Amino acid sequence: MSAPADAGAEADARARAAAAGGAAARPPGRPWWRRVWASPVLRKNLGPLAGLVGVVILFSVLLGATRGVAFADLGNLETIFRQTTIVAVAALGMTIVIVAGGIDLSVGAIIALATVVVAAFLRAGAPPAVAALAGLAAGVGCGGLNGLLVTRLKVVPFIVTLGTMLVVRGVAKGLAHDQKIDAPPSWLNELLARLPADRDWMVFPPGVWLLFLFAFAVGALLLYTRLGRHVFAVGSNEQAARLCGVPVARVKLAVYLLGGFFAGMAGLMQFSRLTVGDPTGAMGLELNIIAAVVIGGGSLAGGEGSVLGTIIGALIMQVLQSGCSQMGWPNWVQEIVTGAIIVVAVALDRFRHRR
Repeated sequence: MSAPADAGAEADARARAAAAGGAAARPPGRPWWRRVWASPVLRKNLGPLAGLVGVVILFSVLLGATRGVAFADLGNLETIFRQTTIVAVAALGMTIVIVAGGIDLSVGAIIALATVVVAAFLRAGAPPAVAALAGLAAGVGCGGLNGLLVTRLKVVPFIVTLGTMLVVRGVAKGLAHDQKIDAPPSWLNELLARLPADRDWMVFPPGVWLLFLFAFAVGALLLYTRLGRHVFAVGSNEQAARLCGVPVARVKLAVYLLGGFFAGMAGLMQFSRLTVGDPTGAMGLELNIIAAVVIGGGSLAGGEGSVLGTIIGALIMQVLQSGCSQMGWPNWVQEIVTGAIIVVAVALDRFRHRR
């Protein structure tokens, strides 16, 4: 009876020794900060992130040395995020469009139209929620028009959206009779308003939190859904995607519908900031929106882009504008600096593709 027991005990000892040896042989897990550093999302956006940090440090030093003002204090950062929201929200939709190999020059006009529609509904006595939905519907409708023209007419998106930019801007001016539309106060005015003292616990106004929510949603859509994979496939090589069974026309239509939705949402933010419907507002804003995507690492050739990079790109542009204003530099200096950064970003994108 003792022999089997001894054999069993010896087998258990060997098993424990083997387990201990295996545990010793396994390499220890990497620290959390190394796992974060190795994240492909972070590594891909290191360049734009370094640029953002560099610009913040530059203006912190300049303002501290010349004016004795702290640039990176909480109040100023909150203001920068509020001012970034309009461009950043529209840039989320532009990211999807550019990744799919398209472009949308009508986004600024759609933002203006959305503000006019919201203000017109509010002035007519509609509830704020209905007015907001009407503004979003206007944006989605314009995006759907762009998508149908691109897919049905087989015309390059640059030409199509250049035409719809003028059409949408004209519609906005016609609805508003070439003047601003005043609207009664509502909770829509508070989306990007500075927080009162009793709501400091929110840190940012609701519009900024909506930006963060939409950013996570778009990031998840691009990275973890079939539509996201199809968007990258169409942008990388449309012909190959079609041969692989990707419904290219439907993907493009969905892309422009999403672009229109986010342009409409940016219109809501614009209305919150201006509190009026302005048919001439957001003039030229499409260039800032496209620049935010490109500065953040998006490729105008399609197939590349990220939500994190786009948000960083929008922040870089706003930090530059805010820093130049606080330094007292004239607008033409801001425009030169911003234009130079856009040119450098596009040049780096071309250089990266050549490699």
